[in-house]
Amino acid sequence: MSGGGSEHPPQPQGGGGSKAIIEMLGLTMRFRQQAVLRDITLRVHAGQTLCVIGESGCGKTVLLKLMIGLLRPTRGIVKFDGRDLATLDEHELTMTRLRFGFLFQMAALFDSLTIYDNVAFGPREHNLYDEETLSRIVADRLQEVGLPSGLEHKKPAELSGGQRKRVGMARALALDPEVMLYDEPTTGLDPIMSDVINELILQTAVTKKATGIVVTHDMKTVLKVADRVVMLYPLARLPAGESQILYDGPPDALEDHPDARVRQFVRGEAGERLREMAQNRGNS
Repeated sequence: MSGGGSEHPPQPQGGGGSKAIIEMLGLTMRFRQQAVLRDITLRVHAGQTLCVIGESGCGKTVLLKLMIGLLRPTRGIVKFDGRDLATLDEHELTMTRLRFGFLFQMAALFDSLTIYDNVAFGPREHNLYDEETLSRIVADRLQEVGLPSGLEHKKPAELSGGQRKRVGMARALALDPEVMLYDEPTTGLDPIMSDVINELILQTAVTKKATGIVVTHDMKTVLKVADRVVMLYPLARLPAGESQILYDGPPDALEDHPDARVRQFVRGEAGERLREMAQNRGNS
């Protein structure tokens, strides 16, 4: 394997003068004997759009779930707005989660609910608004993501994949979040609809002043929306003692990075991976 992260350590990016709204300090995550994340230290600054990239199985989605407190780390600290999530009681953790919007990989809409009730679900669950105000918010959010009026009475099964994804985004935005988490937002979409979603991510960052964390394999998304990129590498293939973060920097420096693993991922070059697989078959 050529190109080592230890020879070219990642350079953590600052956030201008903004504070770190999310801090992950010495984070390790194991599921039984399987280590997924190891000794991750990462700070996300308010107003920044961070893209997290890397091969399947490197812990990207686990990282998102740790940020919002859906998982507890095996070791290390996760802070949001200066507070350690592990010290919050259930009510405090619930109130903290209301400051996040989460666009799940397959939109994760409730099939039995109408589009209106899907978008209204979060605010209604927490009794944030009266129904008249909520009706206005739902209409505004659906309009913001470019969906036509009249769609709100349909069920998710009646919509296209791109429409469902946009409904998922409208639902996340209904809580007026400070931080948006996007898990593979363009997966399964055609190139045009992928670009629509990317434009909506940009629009949310600009008009809502929201911090964004985007987990993606789509380099077009990375180049379009990211202020900063972090690349993780699977622990199973990482030399002992090497940082799991191979890259931390601006998107325009990815393709010519000194570490061959970063370049190969960005360019979609499978040569080295195929050689590893052939070697593993020969050793089995």
